[in-house]
Amino acid sequence: MLLHGIFPPITTPFYPDGRIYFKKLEFNVERYSKTPVAGIVVLGSTGEAILLSDEERREVLKTARESAAPGKVLVAGTGIESAIETLRLTDYAAELGYDVAMVRTPHYYKSQMSPSSMLAFYRTVADRSPLPVIIYNFPQATGYDIPAELVIELAEHPNLIGIKESSGDVEKVRKMVEGTRQVKHAATVSETFQAITPRMVKATSEGNGQGGELVQVAVLAGAGKTGTAGKASSPAVTVVGGMKTRQKEVGFQVLVGAAQKLEPSLQAGAVGAILAFADAAPTACYEIYAAWKEGDSELARLKQQRIGAAAQRVVGELSIPGVKYAMDFNGYFGGPPRLPLLPLTAALKAEIEQMLSDIRN
Repeated sequence: MLLHGIFPPITTPFYPDGRIYFKKLEFNVERYSKTPVAGIVVLGSTGEAILLSDEERREVLKTARESAAPGKVLVAGTGIESAIETLRLTDYAAELGYDVAMVRTPHYYKSQMSPSSMLAFYRTVADRSPLPVIIYNFPQATGYDIPAELVIELAEHPNLIGIKESSGDVEKVRKMVEGTRQVKHAATVSETFQAITPRMVKATSEGNGQGGELVQVAVLAGAGKTGTAGKASSPAVTVVGGMKTRQKEVGFQVLVGAAQKLEPSLQAGAVGAILAFADAAPTACYEIYAAWKEGDSELARLKQQRIGAAAQRVVGELSIPGVKYAMDFNGYFGGPPRLPLLPLTAALKAEIEQMLSDIRN
């Protein structure tokens, strides 16, 4: 699975009384689907997943899935403290048609989270998961920082395809990239090297009147034959479910979570990012990635400077209440967080408005 590009980890909208505002969730997802982001992450930390019940998590996953455009990669945050509960939610996400599972590091029993515990947890999840898995490391919230050496060891598992590294440690990113260079995965992409997933193939098949059966991951990995929609345009291209696809070799994919360090992280070898700041300013974040992708380092640095202070303040310091108000200011629906998180004061709202005055997208 190709995970290159920018992914907003969307928020969960609430009414003032704390109930989930599903119509606004649909509105946000539909709007993100029209931006240049590569995909959408549902039930990440910014989604306040830890504050939701199991039933609410399932309803949020379902609503977001039904609202997303077929061309966006969908990542489900399915990490729960135990492996068995993580797998239950991952199975449900797979049934809905999600493309990737993002599994945060277990952390409640910190003193017991030895390397052997982490290895056993992630290998068990990856062995049994119907979806490819990415590790999610967020030490600022969990109090546990998975060592680069452990990530490098886990990267050898064929179903562990990447990590979201939210520590903001650029040197750690570089170390993980260097330490996993030997890992190779085959990712199915379009003729223009955009991500292709089983859900996308299904949607195209339905549009072509070919039926809507979900194409197996094995077929997308190259095991399938040329489809009935036509012959491949070149030996490197295979038609699957009406879509022209090809294979691209990718390594263990490192994505980062600190928007204020996006450009240096990309220079260190990251292939993309899952950024809370992209919830309010997806295009501004994408512009950094696009400039870097085009090899224009100077422009990428300029674009980075444009958002650096705002990203640090809004996300790094004001956290979810700050992100939600920034979304309100930029035309998305942020709304209130769920208790025990509190909305911002008027003074902090005014500060965000000032910081985002030239980042309106």
